[in-house]
Amino acid sequence: MGDEHPWLAATLDVVMRPMYPARRFVVPEATGTVLEVGVGTGLNFGLYRDVTALEGIDPDPHMLARARVRAADLPFPVGLHQTGAERMPFADGHFDTAVITFTLCTIPDPAAALAEVRRVLRAGGRLLFVEHTRSIQPLVGGVQDALTPLWKKIGGGCHLNRRAVELVRAAGFQVRETAAVWRERWTLFPVYRAVAWKP
Repeated sequence: MGDEHPWLAATLDVVMRPMYPARRFVVPEATGTVLEVGVGTGLNFGLYRDVTALEGIDPDPHMLARARVRAADLPFPVGLHQTGAERMPFADGHFDTAVITFTLCTIPDPAAALAEVRRVLRAGGRLLFVEHTRSIQPLVGGVQDALTPLWKKIGGGCHLNRRAVELVRAAGFQVRETAAVWRERWTLFPVYRAVAWKP
């Protein structure tokens, strides 16, 4: 049951609606054969454009049940897999693009997950991501640290204080085009988007 959050699946679309515009910065840029990590209820599906095929993963069956309904209307092949990101059932170098939106915060082992993303991307493949991160404001960062244990319980494992961009760099990606979506103005949810390449 650790990966099952039926109440969160039922409310995720409403909860994530304020962050939906941020997805528009990265999802439409995906091309070719695409992997979406943490597909959730399929909120991103309507934003894909130049996609040959999409494979989405999520460990939560309640999320995937909702995503399958949305996937039925897409004009390209979609495969949805109930699995965590730390071990994915895909061959090395299989994907042209990987997409992660507001997911690194919840993955139990983000370093292992990003290593898997790097493995399944082809050389020169892109990772497109948008994530909320730990604040660069020391006081706000401290508040995020203090709130994270409680926030994880009510937010399906979400960490307020993960440094997403640094995690991607540490996994061996070349990170470029980093930009703040929600600028650092004493918010608990500073959001950044970026494009990264597999060397």
